Amino acid sequence: MLQLKKVTHENLEDIINLRVLREQESFVAPNDYSIMEAYIAIAGNGHAFPFGIYDGETPVGFLMIGYGVDDDWEDAPQIAYGNYNLWRLMIDHRFQRRGYGKQAMALPLNFIRSLPCGPAEWCWLSYEPENAVAKKLYASFGFTETGEWDGDEIIAAFKL
Repeated sequence: MLQLKKVTHENLEDIINLRVLREQESFVAPNDYSIMEAYIAIAGNGHAFPFGIYDGETPVGFLMIGYGVDDDWEDAPQIAYGNYNLWRLMIDHRFQRRGYGKQAMALPLNFIRSLPCGPAEWCWLSYEPENAVAKKLYASFGFTETGEWDGDEIIAAFKL
């Protein structure tokens, strides 16, 4: 059974060593970069929740949840204000094609439904237009494209 564990000093190295396949590297930032972004967001009065995805004691992936915008995010899409987002989701290349991605999608949604930063109307995410696997996975959980973009990524949202 999959579970989320906060990124801590004890598991940091395991999490930053998780990698996607080479052909997927343009779709998701490396985990060390994501953890640095979380720190920057928090230091800028924002909210970020980086987690390892674990199967028992084995780290199989990483995800990060955000809420709202931080002081430095000047070009944030409108949906970012007062809503949660699935900022990152990756499954290590050694554990792909085993159903972990689909299982992992329930974890951030359950965390968000606990409203750790207060109520919100939406959970949103964004992905590269070429990432057909992500689009299919997110759509299977009810995320629909909004017609908005976050930089060069398509935004999809799920009503909480």
